Amino acid sequence: MKTGLFLTLAGALLLAVSGCKTNSVNSAENAQKTGQRQMVADQRAVTDKSLASKVSIVGVNSAMTPGGFLKVQIELLNTTRSPQQFSYHFEWFDANGMQITTLAPVEVPDQIQGGEDKFISSLAPTAECRDFRVKFIAN
Repeated sequence: MKTGLFLTLAGALLLAVSGCKTNSVNSAENAQKTGQRQMVADQRAVTDKSLASKVSIVGVNSAMTPGGFLKVQIELLNTTRSPQQFSYHFEWFDANGMQITTLAPVEVPDQIQGGEDKFISSLAPTAECRDFRVKFIAN
């Protein structure tokens, strides 16, 4: 009787373990889901025509930092097999839509490898910034 019960439990355990192995997937993610992106509905990105056919904008994410500064993150995808060189710069706007002038607009040179998915980000220069526009130019 004890042997039959033992064999039944051992069989059930073997089935449970083997069932888990066949359904497992190699993945890792945050269990609490606190890092969910808040994607911006409109795309405030301007890209020249030659670059737009090679590098697409996957998404735009923005958030306020604890200090009250607007932070923007843009996800790009190189749809070609070759590296693409480009420059970008952010323009910042206040709550009334007025452009906030900075000392010197900084054009940031960058590159994205063929087939690569890449993030670029920027932090507003002042706490008065409430909106943005980013311009991408092919090099």
